[in-house]
Amino acid sequence: MPKPAAPSTDRFPPEPGSQSAKKESSLNIIRTLRCRTVAQGRFHQLNYIRDLPAQPVMEHEPEGLLSETAAPNALEALLAALGSCLAVGIHANAVVRNIPIHRLELELSAEIDMSAGWRVGRGDPKPIGFEAIHVTVHLEADAPRDALNALIKHATLWSPVANTLHNPVHLDVALASDLDPVTGD
Repeated sequence: MPKPAAPSTDRFPPEPGSQSAKKESSLNIIRTLRCRTVAQGRFHQLNYIRDLPAQPVMEHEPEGLLSETAAPNALEALLAALGSCLAVGIHANAVVRNIPIHRLELELSAEIDMSAGWRVGRGDPKPIGFEAIHVTVHLEADAPRDALNALIKHATLWSPVANTLHNPVHLDVALASDLDPVTGD
């Protein structure tokens, strides 16, 4: 006579309405993040995200594209987004692993060939934008160096910004229709 099957080791689904069901469902939600960018003239933009104050980004005429201004340019904002995302990931994972952090600072750098920027159909195309981004993590924490390296590697692997930069992303840029975005008329 065959033995009865052993109880399944698969996890039973959480009870509907329970804390674990709510937590599990919140992890499976796809959110649409939005930013509205409004040109202010003379290569200045304001970016509106949620109900936060407007975030300025400034560019200058092509000959001074990366000159000093009162706000970051778009590429500096991209580096800041990556640095912030990595820092949050490192910190959150350190908390989960019970690794006290005493200092966390990230230095990001990237080079851009300015001769390729804003080409208006002239000459041979050159690579536009960053070809490499370098991140140096200064991390002082109560853990061995190999544990800190693993922490950084894990945070980088699971960083949404790092993955957006590293992996091919479908980019859809199109002229808006004549319909009113609010009413659809």
